[in-house]
Formats: sequence, C-alpha cells, structure tokens
Amino acid sequence: MIKPSVTFILWLAIAAFVVLNDMVGDTWIGAALSVLSVEWYKVLVPLPYVAMLAVIHARRTAGPRWLAAALLAALLWPVSTMLVDFLYGRLTYDSEPAAFVDRFGGPYPLLIGGLFALPLIAGAAIGRR
Repeated sequence: MIKPSVTFILWLAIAAFVVLNDMVGDTWIGAALSVLSVEWYKVLVPLPYVAMLAVIHARRTAGPRWLAAALLAALLWPVSTMLVDFLYGRLTYDSEPAAFVDRFGGPYPLLIGGLFALPLIAGAAIGRR
C-alpha cells in the first residue's frame, strides 16, 4: 500500500541526519582529517541509517502496491536530500552552486545512488511477501 506520509516522515529523518552529519563533518571532523576523508565520512556514515529507514519503509508499505511505494521513496529521497544538502551549504557557508556541483567528483554520488537504490532493494526483499 502506498503511504506518502510514511515516505515523507522517513525522508525528514534522513534529511535531518544528513544535515547534522554534514555539520559534524564540517566542524569537528573537518579539523582533524583531510577534505577527501571528510567527504567519505559524509557519505559512508548516513548509508546504514538510510538502509535502516528503507527497511522500515518497506515493512510499512508492504503489499500489492509495494513497487509504487518504493518508487515514490526512490524518486523523492535522493532529489530532495540533494536540495537540502545544497541549501545547507548555501545558507550556512554562503557557498556557490559550483561548490555543490564539485561534490559530484568525489564519493557523493554513492550516497545519492544509495538513496535511490535502497528503497527499491528493501521493497523488493520485504514488500513481495
């Protein structure tokens, strides 16, 4: 069954976690590690959390329309999380849009791919039952 409210609430949790993780990476961890290490930190730390929320989403939306619910999450989560991440950099550090685009040369696409693929994988594994 499609439950847009569940998808939206879980996305809010993801967005809050990504922004808080970016803050920690930019302040505490950024002082001790190289720029590339901080970028890897910002990508690898949220992925298990996203996987957990994708499983929760799949369990809550299991049923005959699991694919539609998984596609909703797979399309909403990456795009909106990129927007929140862009706004965080823009509002906090007054960074230019080119600085955000430069993140795609590093490990950042792995996070975006995870945000897209994990709801589909969890939905296929759990939603069919």
